[in-house]
Amino acid sequence: PNHTDGFKRVFDSLEPHKEALPGSWDTELDSFQKILVLRCLRADKVTNAMQDFVAQKIGQRFIEPQTADLSLVFKDSSSTTPLIFVLSAGTDPAANLYKFAEEMKFTKKLNAISLGQGQGPRAEKMMQSAMERGKWVFFQNCHLSPSWMPTLERLVEQIEPDKVHRDFRLWLTSMPSPKFPVSILQNGSKMTVEPPRGIKANLLRSFVGFNDDFLETCEKHDEFKWLLLSLCLFHGVTLERRKFGALGFNIPYEFTEGDLQICISQLKMFLNEYEEIPLKVLTYTAGHINYGGRVTDDWDRRCLMNILQDFYHAKVLKDGHPYSESGLYHQLPPDTTH
Repeated sequence: PNHTDGFKRVFDSLEPHKEALPGSWDTELDSFQKILVLRCLRADKVTNAMQDFVAQKIGQRFIEPQTADLSLVFKDSSSTTPLIFVLSAGTDPAANLYKFAEEMKFTKKLNAISLGQGQGPRAEKMMQSAMERGKWVFFQNCHLSPSWMPTLERLVEQIEPDKVHRDFRLWLTSMPSPKFPVSILQNGSKMTVEPPRGIKANLLRSFVGFNDDFLETCEKHDEFKWLLLSLCLFHGVTLERRKFGALGFNIPYEFTEGDLQICISQLKMFLNEYEEIPLKVLTYTAGHINYGGRVTDDWDRRCLMNILQDFYHAKVLKDGHPYSESGLYHQLPPDTTH
């Protein structure tokens, strides 16, 4: 039989990887063979089909980036084992480490330094002192100090398990670099830090840094929870628009976790200071200063402000408000826990 209309329906569909193939093509082919047919019709959706295939065969978690749980990594570490964050563009694990240090009551015992020209001797003294006193040291951006890497390798090799304080920990961050000491990589606990992909992964990354105590610290905690979810969704949307090149923004902007954090701090501060919900102030600070401060193109600014209007708006301040036509992302009840 002629299945031209059926194949045309798949070809014209917005989600062709979820469409049923016509006739016996749908019943006699297995899921992998259907991907091969899709490749002939709509090669642009093969990646989506492969993700569905992996999720169906071995589980959804294999296609979602997992957030690094520092407490699990810490349990497996020791005073002689460096903990290494392998960075990729647009990531910074510093905030997560500071939060973890706070949970472990180590905030005052964490010494951090960003490596670079002339910082080597200072870093060496810091590490020697921390080994004696049982502190944590955090050396950021090791790839920016390739000449000091042999010294770091020597210092790590000279750590004596019998003499070093058992609370001592060495935390390192580095982009992939041929200059990074191989012996430290082999002996250390490694964590990759990748920017989250997709709205859901961005939301998870944002909310993993909160807890119930934090969500209740604002006087208007219902409004704070609602607007916090809105803000995190807005952050995810702006990051995901970069995937679409010039269709997303005319110029690719490097919006960071720092932009989100300063907006969250201001959200909490303004909700505590104002009796009414200061949506105008919040929109201005987020859209024109924190995120907008990076935007140099007028049309991009206009686009950003229009997107923000959907998230910083009085309509989001109610239980069940849908953020999309599908209703997949919607506002949660105010009594929802972290």
